[in-house]
Parts: sequence; C-alpha cells; structure tokens
Amino acid sequence: MAYRLCVRSLKALASPVSRSGVRCKATSAETAAAGAANGGFNFEITSEQQEYVDLARKFAREEIIPKAAEYDKSGEYPADIIKKAWDIGLINTHIPQEFGGLGLGIMDACLVTEEIAYGCTGIGTAMEANSLGQMPVILAGNTEQKKKYLGWHMEEPIMCAYCVTEPGAGSDVAGLKTTAVKKGDDYVLNGNKMWITNGGKASWYFVLARTDSDPKAPASKAFTGFIVDRDTPGLTPGRKEWNMGQRASDTRGITFEDVCVPKENVLLGEGAGFKIAMGAFDKTRPPVAAGAVGLARRALDEATKYSMERKTFGRYICEHQGVAFILADMAIGIEASHLLTMRGAWEIDQGRRNTYFASLAKAMAADVANKSATDAVQIFGGNGFNSDYPVEKLMRDAKIYQIYEGTAQIQRVIISRELLTKAKQMAM
Repeated sequence: MAYRLCVRSLKALASPVSRSGVRCKATSAETAAAGAANGGFNFEITSEQQEYVDLARKFAREEIIPKAAEYDKSGEYPADIIKKAWDIGLINTHIPQEFGGLGLGIMDACLVTEEIAYGCTGIGTAMEANSLGQMPVILAGNTEQKKKYLGWHMEEPIMCAYCVTEPGAGSDVAGLKTTAVKKGDDYVLNGNKMWITNGGKASWYFVLARTDSDPKAPASKAFTGFIVDRDTPGLTPGRKEWNMGQRASDTRGITFEDVCVPKENVLLGEGAGFKIAMGAFDKTRPPVAAGAVGLARRALDEATKYSMERKTFGRYICEHQGVAFILADMAIGIEASHLLTMRGAWEIDQGRRNTYFASLAKAMAADVANKSATDAVQIFGGNGFNSDYPVEKLMRDAKIYQIYEGTAQIQRVIISRELLTKAKQMAM
C-alpha cells in the first residue's frame, strides 16, 4: 500500500496515464531549459525525477536488500520482486507513451537503476535486461511490432532478452555464426547463442543472425535483426549458468534448430541488424554504468558504517589515515562516475549521438565499482572475505560490469576511435 501511495503521488507528472497510474515527467528539453535559466550547468534533478528516485530507493531498501542474500545463495529468479516493480512502474519506464508506457528518458532510467542496483545488481540486471531486449524494437520496430511486443510488456510483467552473443563471438560481433536463411516469406534460423540474460525467462527475444552467406560481407550489411517468440518450435534455452556473481539474474545459452520466423518479425529489413544492435548500446550503456555506480555507493556505505564500528589500537578504524584515505578515494571515484553517467544519458536524451560518453561512463563506472568493492572487502578485513558480510557479494557482483555490454577493453577501443576521429576532423 505504501508503494501505491507513492505511485499516486506521481500523478502530477505529464499525461497520459500509464498502467500503474503514473504520469510522465517534464521533457528533457524542459529540464535543460530549467538549467539554462539557472546559468547553464545544473546539477539538480527535477522534482518529478526525485519522486522516482525516492520510490526506487524505498523499494530497494524494503523489498530488495532483505532478500538479496537469499537469492544470491539459491540462484532463484526474483519473480516476486519483479512483479512488484512492474506493479508500481519501476520497469519498462522507457516504453513510449503511445504504446502504454511512461516514455521516460535515459537519465530517468539511470536514476532509477542506480537505486535498484544499490539493493542488488543481480536483481537489477534481471530487471534492466528488459531495456536491452526492447531497445531494438523501440529504435527500429514498425508500429505493429511496437504495439504487439512493447504493448505486451505493459499488459503483464513479461521479460524479454537481447540474443546476440555466441560461444565463439562475444565482443567480436562480426564473427557471429547463427544464420537466417529466407524460405518463401519466412526465415529459418540455426545456431547457438550464449550468456543471454533472461534467457530462460523471456517471452520473446531480439536475435541477430547472419543473412549474407558471403564471409567477406561487411558487418553493416551481413546481419539482420529478428523478433523471435519464446514458444517458436526449435528454440531451446539451455541450463541456467551458475555465475560468480549476480546469481539472481537468469543467464543461459539458447539453441536455434530450424526456427521459423515470419517476415513480419524482421526489424527494418535485411542487412540492418548490426546497426540496430549497436545503436541499442548508446541508450543502454548509461543505465549499465548507473548500476555500477549503485553498487559502488553500496560498497562505500557498508565500508563507512563498518569503519565507524570496528576498533583497532584503541581507535575506530575510520580514524586511521590508511582507512580514511581509502574511503576518500572511493568517494572520488563514485562522484565522478555518477556525473559521467549522467552526461552520457543527458547527451542521448538531447537527441545527440552519445557513443563517446556512453563508453566513457560504462568503462569508468565498471572500474570504480570493482575497485570500490575490493576496497570495501579490505576495510572489512577477514570479515570481508566471509559470506556472512555483505561486501563479499558486492565484490563478486562487480566483476561482470567490466565484461557484459562491451568489455572494459572494447569500451577503450570505442573511446580511442571516437577520440581519434574527432582529432582528425579538427586537423583537416
């Protein structure tokens, strides 16, 4: 009931009304205008955004944190938590208003994601995976595809998945082997995908497959994006993978054996898949970075609290300069990562290409999350190495941020490429 009241308090936001009764916030342009009125840079979020932050923070502390360790140990999918998040409008926030969603921006998604991740990044990843799976449809789907698949998410708490990575092709997307051969008006898919988040829980998948049999064909023309329903014959999810961290998230391989997909489920057309798949990352990498920031914040809070309770040599350990400086360095990284994440989100919300800033944010936030979690374990000492204390889980959960949605190294490839392209243009 408390959450319902929180949702109702958001009704002052812009129309139209969503499934949960939440109305949409002021536009990004209005937010920018407010900043300009205050002299340019504005580090304040709007009152509407603060409503979402407060709701997500309350939800994380009351629904996620008490159950996070339990889900981590069991590996069970947090279906009950996801259902509650759906009920109050904390997932699918970016679905356009004309298809029943809130139509919120990427910055709004980052603010919510950071709070959810503070509670548990495994549960947060399970929730946020919907954004990645839906984004190709939001970017490239026609009206009928959007009505059917995005509208479905607003009618019931279903999940979807972004089905691109393969056993032999992770960062090397151009090396994908899954094929789609046209037969009549349909396409027949064959191949294997791997490390698919929500793989066993998705009701439908975005699938990238090769439609050009020429191995020398450029990636920009060789691949096509498909919407594939879970109940399509020949589509088989594998076993749930038992990962180092984020165990509440459902990760599996997916096998496609003569999976028949109608032409109506092709996004844009043959050869457009690679552009669609990569374009989705510009919108989803900032929220992934926000998740890393949320984990880092949790690590700092846990370490700070412990350092003010634990004594050595007659003093609280926070009073030892060695520990105090570790906490200071954690705070520096977290604040910088948060601001860089907001910049990446703000750029895309303004309608500008944000590839450079999205990769900067994702790379830095992932590194900061790993360092913060490691430092928190260090401050806890022997207790930090024990699973009865929370920071051990944070350290395990953090590592994947340097791997999924583009490794730390791939982000640096993108950053350097963007940097050098700009430098060459300026030199001309």
